[in-house]
Formats: sequence, C-alpha cells, structure tokens
Amino acid sequence: MRLLETDLQVLTRELSLYLEIQVPVGLFGSSVGLSLVLGFSAAFACYYLSSIAKKPQLVTGSESFSHFLQEHCPVVTETYYPTVWCWEGRVQTLLRPFITSRLPVQYRNELIKTPDGGQISLDWFDNDDSICFPDASTRPTILLLPGLTGTSKESYILHMIQQSEMLGYRCVVFNNRGTAGETLLTPRTYCAANTEDLEAVIHHIHNMHASAPFMAAGVSMGGMLLLNYLGQTGRETPLMAAAIFSAGWNVFESAESLEKPLNWLLFNYYLTTCLQSSISRHRQTLEKLFDMNLVMKAKTIREFDKQFTSVMFGYRTIDDYYVDASPCRKLKSIGIPVLCLNSLDDVFSPGHAIPVETAKQNPNVALVLTSCGGHIGFLEGMWPRKCTYMDRVFKQFVQGVFEHGNKICSM
Repeated sequence: MRLLETDLQVLTRELSLYLEIQVPVGLFGSSVGLSLVLGFSAAFACYYLSSIAKKPQLVTGSESFSHFLQEHCPVVTETYYPTVWCWEGRVQTLLRPFITSRLPVQYRNELIKTPDGGQISLDWFDNDDSICFPDASTRPTILLLPGLTGTSKESYILHMIQQSEMLGYRCVVFNNRGTAGETLLTPRTYCAANTEDLEAVIHHIHNMHASAPFMAAGVSMGGMLLLNYLGQTGRETPLMAAAIFSAGWNVFESAESLEKPLNWLLFNYYLTTCLQSSISRHRQTLEKLFDMNLVMKAKTIREFDKQFTSVMFGYRTIDDYYVDASPCRKLKSIGIPVLCLNSLDDVFSPGHAIPVETAKQNPNVALVLTSCGGHIGFLEGMWPRKCTYMDRVFKQFVQGVFEHGNKICSM
C-alpha cells in the first residue's frame, strides 16, 4: 500500500510538471487549474486506497473453515474496492436497486399447503439446460430467502440465480406468505423468529430431490430467519451449508439505528409503508384478528411490529419478539458451515452489534466483515450493474461447498 501511494505521488508530480510546461492554458484559464485537479485526484486516490479499499475481516473459530475459504472462496481474503463514487453505506444501500441490472428469469411457481390451512409460494428455477448436472435428481439445489418485503423479483435474488445458472445449479425462492401475489388463506403472514414455514419448505424440497446436494442463502431478514432456523436445528437439517448476507444480528440495535432521524427518513418510514402495502391487499382476511386502522398508522417498523407482527405470533410484548428474533442469541448452536457477510457501515445491522466473539467460539461459523458496502450493497467497479462483491462471495462459496464440501461439512 505504501509503495502504491508513493508511485501515485511520483506520477502526479511528473504529470503536473509536464502539464505546466506543455499546456499553457488549462482548466480555469491556466495550467495551475490542471495541476490543482491532478493534485486533488491523486489525493483522493491515496485516501481511497488507504482508507476505503480494504481487505475484509475474516472471523472464524475454525482453522479448517478458514483454510477452506482461503482456498475455495478466496474473494473473502482479497481487497474489496467499493465503487469510487458511492462507497458510503447509505448511498450504496439506496442505489443498488436502481443501478444493478434485473436479469430475466423464467420461474415455475408452486403453491404448497401448510398445516394451518395457509399456502406458501415457491418460485423454481429448474435449470433444466444444465450441462454440468443434466440429471435433475442429483442437480445441486439452493434455497434463496429474500429480505423483509422482498420476493423472487428482487435484483439481488436474480443475480444469485444468474450465478447459479452458470454453475449448473437449481434454485428455489421462498416467498413469505402473502408477498408474491398469492391469496392469504389464513390471517397469518411471517416474521423473523417463526421458522415453521421455512422448515416446511426445506423438508418439501428435500423430499422432492433427496439425492441432490442442498444448501440455502438468506438476505437481510431472510438471513435472520435462516440463522434462527439453523440455531434451532443444529445438525438436524437437510442443508449441508448456508450463506447469509446483511443479516440484522440484534433486532434492538437494528431498530434503534433505523430510528435515527436521517435513517428514519431514508429507510425506516419507506419500509414501514412497504409492510403496510403488503398486508393491505389481504385486509379483509386480517381484519378478523387485527385493528387494521391502527396498524396502518404505524410510522416505524417497531410500531408496525408492536401492533401487528408480535401480536400475530403470540408474543406478550414487542421486546419478547425482538429477543426471539435476534440471531445473535442462537449463533452458538449452529451445527453446519455458515458464511455470513456484513458491512460495518450497514445502518440496518450496526457493526458494534455483530457477534464477533460468539462467532469465534463456533467452528461452523465464519464472518466476513467489510468496512464499506451498506445493506445489500457491496457495489464495486465504476458502473456496477452486472456483478457485486456479494455476488462473487455467493458464487465462490456455493461452488466451494458443492464441489469440495467434504472438507468442511465433516468438521
């Protein structure tokens, strides 16, 4: 790094002298303007390379897991270069949905029934054209869990499917109840703590393709739900491994961060309205149990959870729900290899709330912590439309697990 900065300074000085001699009239009417611009650019480059572009922290309690990642998922040990014009966490979070491309994916939809009379919508990407795995019965399968109000149409889900398609894998997207256009048959939606629907989906997929290697990836609330499930099941799961992206580890800390004035304005209020919009279509069904007028007055996610989510799932108070929903409490019980990517500047999951010490005590867990990236951002390159750092972590990890999983799945 020092050598690179020295080279930049030498290059800047040489170019500045050249421009002053060769270009009599520059920016702002003189060569001085060009020198100032060049000097500023060099200073910016030095600052970016020394303070912004950094290698992520890799935290794990297992040397074998660490060696596995270094060999088969080397991106987690390489310097992450955030997009130079938008590295700040909130900016990355806001821009990703608009910048990243939305790739066309043809799904096969399946509705499965639940014991309580409800239904869950699954969107399958079968990848029947897979050259590497032409036999559908043994084709590796990845279950994808979107975020709080997300579905199979989210850009980050579509990018994961694109990466999986190139590797020849099959994907299944788990849409939470009532979010993907299906009818809500019972007055019940979803939350981060209740894993019953996820358990039903995992066993349904496993029963359909019992001979296929099987893992899962969860994003944001989907990652929280997956972590809570894994913390409850330990090794008693058909999944061989999991990848988690931008999960909120401590719901109390996440709620407090999102309620800060700027974060409330940029994220909290909008997400609250998205939650309200997602249930308003099912208002007739939900009004049997809830005061929907009160629910629709919520101005924060915490208020929505207090009036709706915690009541729906039988919690005495919202604090009881938030305790149960926080994956940090279950991390020590996870019994299969899990890779978790978080950015330390994610306002949805503050860096100080990430359970680093707990992760060191579980050989099945690896945390990858970047200094920049925001919430489901991780943009890189000058115009980051096609691939993000998160996409590369996903691709290398799932490929490493499916092709060399015996090195970590037996630890």
